[in-house]
Amino acid sequence: MTRLIPNQDGTGEMPMGDVTLDMEVVAEGLLFPEGPIAMADGSVLLVEIQRGTLSRVDPDGKVTVVADLGGGPNGAALGPDGAVYVCNNGGFTWTEIAGALIPNGTPDEYVTGSIQRVDLTTGAASVLYDKVDGRPLRGPNDLVFDAHGGFWFTDHGKPRADHSEHGAICYARADGSAIELAIDHLHGPNGIGLSLDGTTLYWAETPTSRVWSRRLTAPGKLAPPDNPLMPGELVFAMPDYRLFDSLKIEQGGAVCVGSLVQGGIAVIWPGGDWDFVALPEVAVTNLAFGGGDLRTVWATASTSGRLYRMRWPRPGLRLEHQAT
Repeated sequence: MTRLIPNQDGTGEMPMGDVTLDMEVVAEGLLFPEGPIAMADGSVLLVEIQRGTLSRVDPDGKVTVVADLGGGPNGAALGPDGAVYVCNNGGFTWTEIAGALIPNGTPDEYVTGSIQRVDLTTGAASVLYDKVDGRPLRGPNDLVFDAHGGFWFTDHGKPRADHSEHGAICYARADGSAIELAIDHLHGPNGIGLSLDGTTLYWAETPTSRVWSRRLTAPGKLAPPDNPLMPGELVFAMPDYRLFDSLKIEQGGAVCVGSLVQGGIAVIWPGGDWDFVALPEVAVTNLAFGGGDLRTVWATASTSGRLYRMRWPRPGLRLEHQAT
């Protein structure tokens, strides 16, 4: 039986279950793309993790390097000053399986992760943060700006030969003046986002395919979880095996999460129902809303090196969070 639920704008209904959207490949041959940012001129900024760059993809698919960042540039977002802020995981080792490029370890030259700032005019990159509370950042993964000049970011942790280091969530100021550890001992935190009103923080957990949330009490400050044995409030747990990556939020509150193993975008509705937009990919790692009506989605398929563009049925939030 097909269940119907209202669209988030209150007009019409949308069937639950797998969803098919018209989509096109904008660019190919990218070296593990992630962190897309939809620009006003129709281009997309993204990182190429294996290449170690911030790159620009024009609407016709032409790719140019904006900045050489080294290590492993991962998530990216426009800051309040117009610069791009990048979570750099410090680098991976790589393998190729059946034509798919896959990160599989930590290189010998790895030192630490960092948050980098890129001046889009000059391409100059600088390290804004590489530690929190005196501890080196391990593998910064993704970030989202709030309306107060700060940003939340996930530190995914780092795999080692015989163990994996814990992940965390941090809050930092864009001017480089302060960074705080907000939640520690997390299990592979990845995508992160804010609700439209800026009062709820969401994050995805990769190994368990879960989405969590925490309420904010002030800029950069989280309310304690209802259950002290949990990192936050459990929003959703995927019923089958796939791995969650980065996420974005729709204006109506749905959480859209890229998934690995079964490549696509899970759409998690308020109340716990969910849809799935499948792509012909092993891994869809990230997405961005853009266009004049914020209903164009760009999605990175990292293992194949493709960037997709599709029309979305509802508008999303920009990555640079705005006050409402």
